[in-house]
Amino acid sequence: MKKYSGLLLALGFYLQSDAQQVTISGVVADSATHAPLEAASVISYHNNQAGPAVASQNNGRFTIRIPSGEHATLLVSHNGYQARKLELSSSPAQIPDTIYLQPVTTSLEAVIVRGKKPPVSFKVDRQVYHAGQFGNAASGTGVDVIRNLPSVSVNALGEISFRGSSSFLVLINGKPAQGDPATVLSQLPAAAIENIEVITSPSAAYDADGKAGIINVVTKTGVEDGWMLQSSLMYGMPPVNDFDNAHHPQRFGADISAGYRKNKWDISGGLNYLRNDIAGYREGDVYTLRDGIKTAFPSNGERSFKRYNYGGRFAASYQANARNLISAGFYMGKKFQSREADLLYHNYRQQVQTGEVFAPFTYYNANTQEKEGLFSLANLDYTHHFSKTSGITVSALYEHAGLSGNTYNRNLYYPNTSDTLQFTHNPNSNPLNAFRIKADYTQKIGAQHTLQGGYQLRYDLQDGTFTYYTKILGTPDYAIDPEFTSRVKTVNRIHAGYVQLNGQARKLNYNLGARLEYSERDLDFSKDEAKQQLVLNNFFPAAQFRYTLTDHATLKAGYNRRIKRTNNYELNPFPEREHSETLEQGDPHLLPELTGTYELGWEQKLGSGSFFLTLYHQRILNPIQRVNKVYNDSILNRVFTNAGKAFQTGLETNLSITVTPWWQCVLGGNLYKYKIAGEIFNGTLPVSNSSWVYAVNTSQNVTLPADWLLQLSVNYLSERVTAQGEDSRFLTPHFTVKKTTKDKRWYFQMQWLNIDAGMKESNRQRITTYGANFYTTTNYIYEPDQFQLSVGFNLSRRNRKINLPQSEMGEKEF
Repeated sequence: MKKYSGLLLALGFYLQSDAQQVTISGVVADSATHAPLEAASVISYHNNQAGPAVASQNNGRFTIRIPSGEHATLLVSHNGYQARKLELSSSPAQIPDTIYLQPVTTSLEAVIVRGKKPPVSFKVDRQVYHAGQFGNAASGTGVDVIRNLPSVSVNALGEISFRGSSSFLVLINGKPAQGDPATVLSQLPAAAIENIEVITSPSAAYDADGKAGIINVVTKTGVEDGWMLQSSLMYGMPPVNDFDNAHHPQRFGADISAGYRKNKWDISGGLNYLRNDIAGYREGDVYTLRDGIKTAFPSNGERSFKRYNYGGRFAASYQANARNLISAGFYMGKKFQSREADLLYHNYRQQVQTGEVFAPFTYYNANTQEKEGLFSLANLDYTHHFSKTSGITVSALYEHAGLSGNTYNRNLYYPNTSDTLQFTHNPNSNPLNAFRIKADYTQKIGAQHTLQGGYQLRYDLQDGTFTYYTKILGTPDYAIDPEFTSRVKTVNRIHAGYVQLNGQARKLNYNLGARLEYSERDLDFSKDEAKQQLVLNNFFPAAQFRYTLTDHATLKAGYNRRIKRTNNYELNPFPEREHSETLEQGDPHLLPELTGTYELGWEQKLGSGSFFLTLYHQRILNPIQRVNKVYNDSILNRVFTNAGKAFQTGLETNLSITVTPWWQCVLGGNLYKYKIAGEIFNGTLPVSNSSWVYAVNTSQNVTLPADWLLQLSVNYLSERVTAQGEDSRFLTPHFTVKKTTKDKRWYFQMQWLNIDAGMKESNRQRITTYGANFYTTTNYIYEPDQFQLSVGFNLSRRNRKINLPQSEMGEKEF
């Protein structure tokens, strides 16, 4: 009778009107891996009587109806997990968006069961890579983590390209960081990263920046209250080959992160310091042709870097109640880089018709370029849930970046370098003040659909002063050269609004949306240049479809339109003397790049891993290129310009498989055809170039007894064309040995980075450009065979989320 009375009671609840019932929904997930749990049982209890049970779907989501305005209990359970009860006493009832269940732990004598997170998993709009699988990045930064991803390449200077482009948007826990990707990721310790999410077809809810897509960095998370503390130390051993540079490179670093969560408070903080110098050598061959005379100025010598950065972060959030969350953060940091390019030039001239060589001249160019940025920012966010089905988030951020630099250019006689031919000094100050205000509204429509909408205002002001001093020979005095001295003031205002619908219809998941932007860019100059204003209205549609063929196979298709915005360095029309043979110059009429991307893909879950294959096509309008032209017979002018159109069609893939219980293999790659065609220098010079490009990333992990790990990773990028030439291939192999203590609190690691072993193949790249009246090729050779030692410590009940603010605007100008 009790069984039947429960059924009658459940039927009675179902027949009540909507005014007497409320629908609640959520997601059931594993507390350790955060993977959704399918077929979890969800039952509501009212007056100690059970209501109808529902089961969660394959994405972990469930929907259930309970009595409105009365106390009820929700019981969530799954085979192999501890059941969890939630008291529903509010009206309307509130539950967490995600309900985490803890696995049942069973201890058996002499039996140890261990599991690993899958190295790659799939969500509706992204691939998710578990950062812990990349042992070679444990003591490094976020740059060292993402270099292992398919379609990602990192050169010797830490510059990142994704699908062949340096333009992609970085998110930290879903929040955009508008700075240069390499700068943002280099300030985030690898030990703090849980997952890397690759979003190649973003929805309209995301900023439209980044033509190649989005990389979202998810920091470590946990569900328990209490303390967490983690730290690491790194030491770089003396160099095997420092190319006889004037100074030995130094490499060492430390970071510490701490957090505390109790009741309504969640507080996090962190400090980090990293010194990461690199020794190097440069050899170049350059010539110009003017009036039948070839002027050649080949050179060779040191090209090394001194680099360090440090910072401190603090963040706090307060959950006032189930409906209101307030969070704030503050960050201060410094980044410094000094580049030495001490080159010996062997100039000569030659009559093109007769081959006669005359006017040979040798001189020594001692060149130092310094850049530093002092960054500070503060952010404040507020989230309010109107009900279980709707909510709004409002956020504000203010940032100040004190950007400055110096370039010292000393042309000296040779071999008597005590006598000066020319001495120039170029200090610059380029401070930035910026803020962003954003509001996002979410409304659930039924159990399967969600409507989103929002508005964002971005504003930044940068007032740069660039001074060019020339030393008057024979005197201690300097004189200002008006040709290269300038002041440039830039103001950007961007208004953006979007609407998006996410939903599911049986086996089909979809995101449909559109983003509309109105932007204004104002440029003011200290010289006679007229004030420049650019007003743009841009429309960014986005669509993503995923169809589940089987429990293990999924088809996906999508389209999105994105933008690569110009920065102040690319817009400055006044030349800057970078070193003896080069002037750098921007274009105030430069237009942003607009890229439309089509995708078609297949994802397959394997018994011991996963596999995906994606075909994509990009159409790029106004590609921004850095091209060369002749300034005088011994100086080239490097200019930023738009170059018509570009097209890129490619295929990217990744296979992650556990070959044996102790051997895990990850193999990824990207093959694409790139073509650029159009005109440069205001339509005066046609360009057309194309080539096939491929990149391969692989990681082989071998787990040995007693918690030893061996890992070999190889990253390779093939030759690729530019508007005026080509860049050579780039190779970086790494090997890691890691020992973790039994209690998982300590690790000890040795790394062999940029393995070369005398082959002269790793960590070097040649860049070549040419035109009708010039040719230049430069081979950059950076330090191979670097050895690093590191140790790390982790003390926490569980890994906690390290929710630290990141610089969003200023670092892109560094």
